Amino acid sequence: MSNEVKFDDQENYSVNLSGNKPFERVLEGFVSRRKVVAGGLTLAATSFLSTKSLAGDWGNDNFRDKGDKWGKKSHKCKVGFTPVPNSVGELDNVMPEISDDYQYDVLIPWGTALEPGTVKEYTGDPSTRPTAQEASLQVGIGHDGMWFFPFRGSNRKGVLAINHEYGSNSHVLGKDAPESLEDVRLSQNVHGVSVVAIKKSRDGKWTNYKSAKSRRITVNTPMAFSGPAAKSKLLQNPAGNIALGTLNNCGSGATPWGTYLTCEENFNGYFGSSEGDAFTGTEEQDRYGFSANGFGYGWEKFDKRFDLSDADYTNEQNRFGWIVEIDPFDASQKPVKRTAMGRFKHEAVAVTIGKKGKAVAYMGDDQRFDYIYKFVSDRNHRSMLREGVSPLDEGKLYVARFNEDGTGDWLELTIDNPMLAARFNSQAEVLIYARIAADILGATPMDRPEWTTIGQEEYVYCTLTNNSRRTEPNAANPETPNSTGHIIRWKDSEHHTGTSFTWEIYMLASATLGTEETFGSPDALWADPYGRLFIGTDGGQEFGLQDQLLVIDTKTGTSRRLLTGVNSDEVTGITVTPDQRTMFVNLQHPGNGDPGATNFPAEPDGYTIPRDCTLVITRKDGGIIGS
Repeated sequence: MSNEVKFDDQENYSVNLSGNKPFERVLEGFVSRRKVVAGGLTLAATSFLSTKSLAGDWGNDNFRDKGDKWGKKSHKCKVGFTPVPNSVGELDNVMPEISDDYQYDVLIPWGTALEPGTVKEYTGDPSTRPTAQEASLQVGIGHDGMWFFPFRGSNRKGVLAINHEYGSNSHVLGKDAPESLEDVRLSQNVHGVSVVAIKKSRDGKWTNYKSAKSRRITVNTPMAFSGPAAKSKLLQNPAGNIALGTLNNCGSGATPWGTYLTCEENFNGYFGSSEGDAFTGTEEQDRYGFSANGFGYGWEKFDKRFDLSDADYTNEQNRFGWIVEIDPFDASQKPVKRTAMGRFKHEAVAVTIGKKGKAVAYMGDDQRFDYIYKFVSDRNHRSMLREGVSPLDEGKLYVARFNEDGTGDWLELTIDNPMLAARFNSQAEVLIYARIAADILGATPMDRPEWTTIGQEEYVYCTLTNNSRRTEPNAANPETPNSTGHIIRWKDSEHHTGTSFTWEIYMLASATLGTEETFGSPDALWADPYGRLFIGTDGGQEFGLQDQLLVIDTKTGTSRRLLTGVNSDEVTGITVTPDQRTMFVNLQHPGNGDPGATNFPAEPDGYTIPRDCTLVITRKDGGIIGS
């Protein structure tokens, strides 16, 4: 039996010992005071647009405010496609199932040469593995959040920036633990981010191609730090080593000025201690979930950067847990960790432009009983950019407190607050230990805050998954009261920049149980310009269904299942071309790496190791995705 720790179980363990009022108690008070629709708290009718505020200067139509143009089209784009039926749950899915009105192709699975011809492809042969050097030139594993950046608004050519959240030792190395530094480097090199130039050929197939814009960003890529904590001693090691790498890149986002934001989530699991069980963590380490064995990766055995007991690298752990900004069109640009946005287990980020042109970012901390955050730039984002100042470097970080009467407060994490000044010595410390600062201020513990998206009328939506990724809970027989998760929405005062908000439950997944639209464990989230919400799931589904991609018409409440994945996977990372006629969606950890569960994207053979991959989804009639 493998002793390897399945790391993402940790999201369902709480390391929050603050005693703050948990959200379920707030919710009980809220329900007792507010009228709710039949069936409990279920779908609230609303409509979305493609993040109206993200009308950037740089010409990416994924962000552009279409105004009346979208409105005139929206009535033609209802959710009317033939759904994938519940009956697919009667079979073990070794291949994805998609609506009869749609089709999919496979793009850039793990092991694909980043630039064709530069390195051989790893095709899933269990008798061999890539070398560490080969992996640094290949698409990584653990496909998750991503964004398509078109060339000059093109629907046929652009850059796909894609996260590689994780790959277990058994999946990547073919063994439970590394036996050499080479093993560790291979594991490290399949993590991080791929920036891949892709194009649509004349036969309609998307492929990657050689481009100066393509690059891999791994655990050993040089990084820059910026913002209030950039020069903090807490980010410096006695060893004097430069800042390297990004890891456990989960959800993502993009900025109005054309950059990619990748989010570092379960970074704690890659650290361990050479002292073994004798290791005793500090208060700060405990709050971020560090332990002697981490998630069983064993990197600390051969790479001292990840040894919590090595005094020369005492602050290496503080260099992870940030949002990292990447220029997708300039491979010479060093990725930048934006410390003003706080250090915690970032799941994803949604950026919009608020009052007076200020950049606003909404973020979830994906662990049970952790918090929802907001960042607001100090000034107009365009003015800051003209001055050579990043809008993500100067601003205020807030954490949410949900009140029982349907209102909420954004609590600023600032050293100017006497409550925080009594615990911390500087704003840098507040940001590096943002979780502890949020505990002190009395933020509301939530049920695994994950992806956020911006809708019409300035509503912000957030998925709360509350489910263990590495188990298969039965959504119809939950172990906890909120086993299937929910979606919450709120509206801030002062056009996203205020310190108060009103909130309500948008949907409880449990309200869909037993229906043809059943789903559980909402995770990835994206609102299109036509009033539809796309939801990717990550956890047990009813009727034996695999994880799925669901589309909801928020005007009518109509919902349809567009796609189901394969055994033990996760459906995540939703992005589209500017014309909305091509969607890219990821299937992560198919079969949990077990060729006995699935061999996808290879044809079933019971032998080939399954590989994370991107699906290119189109309507057979060439129509708008979701219709």
